Amino acid sequence: MVNRILASLPKNIVTALQPRLHDVDLPFGTIVADIGRPVSQVYFPYSGVISIVVEMEVGEMIETAMIGRDGAANALAALNGQTSFHKAIVQIAGTASVIQADALRAIADDFPQLRSALLGHEQALLAQTQQSAACNASHSVEARMCRWLLRMYDLTQSSNFSLTQEFLAQMLGVRRTSVSLVAGALQKAGLIKYRRGNIHLENVEEIRNSACECYDRIRLHYERHFKT
Repeated sequence: MVNRILASLPKNIVTALQPRLHDVDLPFGTIVADIGRPVSQVYFPYSGVISIVVEMEVGEMIETAMIGRDGAANALAALNGQTSFHKAIVQIAGTASVIQADALRAIADDFPQLRSALLGHEQALLAQTQQSAACNASHSVEARMCRWLLRMYDLTQSSNFSLTQEFLAQMLGVRRTSVSLVAGALQKAGLIKYRRGNIHLENVEEIRNSACECYDRIRLHYERHFKT
């Protein structure tokens, strides 16, 4: 798979970036950004998923956005030379190209089109965050879980995820018992198969039918970005 931001750039910008990029593995649980800490690297995922999360004082985490092959982690903070305003953690292991923040900032100063592409992505990411907040407040756990699974499917191009119910409940901001009930109902309906920390999507089309409107809205934000 390719990173869609890098793939969308003109050849001269890719040529400028290439010597500064190097590939890394992103193991599950890797923290790539933390609140108040300087941003030293920008990640362009090829596979896997990075979650932007909000940590509560009681120790719980709630996901506000996902970054995968259609995005970049830490781009805005790197461009502005700022510390991170959020925590970002790898929730599905994968790979990425990484560049030092100061190197990306210098190249973006030379190529306005690169800066524009990264800022466009940040706008789509903000829209995703806002849509997720509205979704969490307005839609059922079943519709939200289906939306979440479809976003994972789009980013990973896989129907199989290694996820515990505890982790999924944390990302959705609900109780584990709620996830267990919804997962059981989806499995009974033939939409998913869940077993020992593994979720397999059995019927993607029916999952789309069960998802809330937020899935399509988030997807369209990114598609519009790559068409501009």
